Amino acid sequence: MPAEFLIRPVATLRTCYPQKFGAPRQSGLVPAAWGEVVFKPEFRRAEAVRGIEGFSHLWLITMFHEVAGDEVGLTVRPPRLGGNERVGVFATRSPFRPNRLALSVVKLERVDPDEPRLYVSGVDLVDGTPVVDIKPYVPYADALPQATGGFADAAPRMIPVLWDVEAGLTATDRCVIEQSIALQPQPAYQAEAGRVYGAQFSGWNVRWTLIDGAAHIIECERR
Repeated sequence: MPAEFLIRPVATLRTCYPQKFGAPRQSGLVPAAWGEVVFKPEFRRAEAVRGIEGFSHLWLITMFHEVAGDEVGLTVRPPRLGGNERVGVFATRSPFRPNRLALSVVKLERVDPDEPRLYVSGVDLVDGTPVVDIKPYVPYADALPQATGGFADAAPRMIPVLWDVEAGLTATDRCVIEQSIALQPQPAYQAEAGRVYGAQFSGWNVRWTLIDGAAHIIECERR
């Protein structure tokens, strides 16, 4: 067996998240978060996706391409534990891992058979993410209701999102923004009231602050 393997992307994922901050930490948490799987020319053939429309969800195997440096640590500080406790890298989904590989379940919304191109939702990845493989989600094998989740056994707590400004948003853009901010993307140690946070979503620059346990959007402008 060779000591090294060459993995090449089969596609690029275009998404509503141009930067890491603001993107959900797991797939499916923001159902409105859209993505488009744009195949590389050599894989942009109808036969490559023949039959895929029969599956409601897909596994995307991708790369954390924005993680800088080659250094690999064996422990990380997961946000779920407040960023203060170290656990083994293989006990987390941290991007700071030996091969920088990511695994996401997304909903297949539709297939454009002419290119072809896949339109998906529930993404948790930044725009431009390399896709190295795509596999169908198979409920009888992949859904394990009896499984336990260790220190990440429950979904993150969501907070109310209130608009203190008016903005000419589409319904989809509004949902992406509200659902993403409700997940409190800021580090736990920065979640103090009055602090202003900013991120980009679907072509909008958004700023918000925390007041009485709710996120108040105070600015929303086109990039």
